[in-house]
Amino acid sequence: MKNTFIGILVLVFLGIVLFAGKDKELEVVKLEGGDEKSVVVDSQMPALDSLDVEEKIVTDTSPQGQAAGNNANTIVKEFTITGDNFSFTPSTITVKKGDRVKITFKNNKGYHDFVIDEFGVATKQAQAPATEVLEFTADKVGSFEYYCSVGTHRSMGMKGVLKIE
Repeated sequence: MKNTFIGILVLVFLGIVLFAGKDKELEVVKLEGGDEKSVVVDSQMPALDSLDVEEKIVTDTSPQGQAAGNNANTIVKEFTITGDNFSFTPSTITVKKGDRVKITFKNNKGYHDFVIDEFGVATKQAQAPATEVLEFTADKVGSFEYYCSVGTHRSMGMKGVLKIE
């Protein structure tokens, strides 16, 4: 009787283990530097492509990227910065040195632009509603001010900080 009860418990335990793992599979993922790592993937989870992900890994295979030696995988940090009268939201963004930065500037109200002098990026001055996308590589460490260059908007508080660690 006792052995039968233990046998049933073992079968129930094995059934739970097998059932819990039935929708999972082992996948080999290549990491930066060519290393490989095995990860368990749950087939019931949505694919990464269907998630709203702000960080992506891309490979720069353009002639400019190859000439600069940038054909390795690079992290792309994507931000949407909204401009209203005399403010940016968010007012601080943080990335790591070497990250590729993609900023979508959405001018919601007024006549504005978006400028980061140290990286040579700037949108056109435009009346709202307007949207423009900027991309650059964060190749310096420090804090860099982004601002609106229209009239006295910067001195009125229309600025923010890009932190690169």
